[in-house]
Amino acid sequence: MRVFIKIEYDGTGYCGWQIQPNQKTVQEEIEIAIEKLTGSKSSVTGSGRTDSGVHALGQIAHFDTTSTIPADKFASALNQYLPSDIKAIESWQVADELHARYSAKRKTYQYKIYISKQPRPLYDRYFARVEFDLDAIKMNEACKKFIGKHDFACFLASGSEVNDTVREIYFAEVERVGNEITFTVCGNGFLYNMVRIMVGTLVKVGQGKLAVEDISDILASKSRERAGFTMPPQGLTLVSVDY
Repeated sequence: MRVFIKIEYDGTGYCGWQIQPNQKTVQEEIEIAIEKLTGSKSSVTGSGRTDSGVHALGQIAHFDTTSTIPADKFASALNQYLPSDIKAIESWQVADELHARYSAKRKTYQYKIYISKQPRPLYDRYFARVEFDLDAIKMNEACKKFIGKHDFACFLASGSEVNDTVREIYFAEVERVGNEITFTVCGNGFLYNMVRIMVGTLVKVGQGKLAVEDISDILASKSRERAGFTMPPQGLTLVSVDY
């Protein structure tokens, strides 16, 4: 039986999703919990590999099991063995050919920023702080340039190797409420550090260091040096994955 699980986690204390030697990871914690619950090992495959410090509201993963536990009961059963900062929200049985990563059609991420001269401890876990004001209206105009199918090579972390850097963005929006700014983006897939670099570029627009029109030129250049800096991980959350 193949089971899909929807997972929420606080990534602060983890070196990302993917299992790594001598590191604490989300994937490993879930695999340990499944083994404790069922008495046998199962490999867990996520929809994507969130980086160290990145959070998730709706990560999707799958695993195969011969357990007699009903698929829709796995979430509550697993939560007895999962740590407090990782929880299964929902579980269900799927066809054996459905794959958490390769069957995903679109993903939605959010990146949160707060503006403050001083650090705010309750914000710093889930937001990135900037000390300067930002023009969220211009940032919102600029992020619309991301919508559509583009080569996002300039928003790929330096040194990364992928065969195809073309992605399609379906929705992108910047909203400001008080001193909080949220960037929401939905696409068919994302490159390594792509969202964090997109936000770093939008911050430069919000500062007035880049014009709205510059986004199209940066995309066309395919040059990582033309885009903005990589924002810190804690502001990023994987919100949902659609199939």
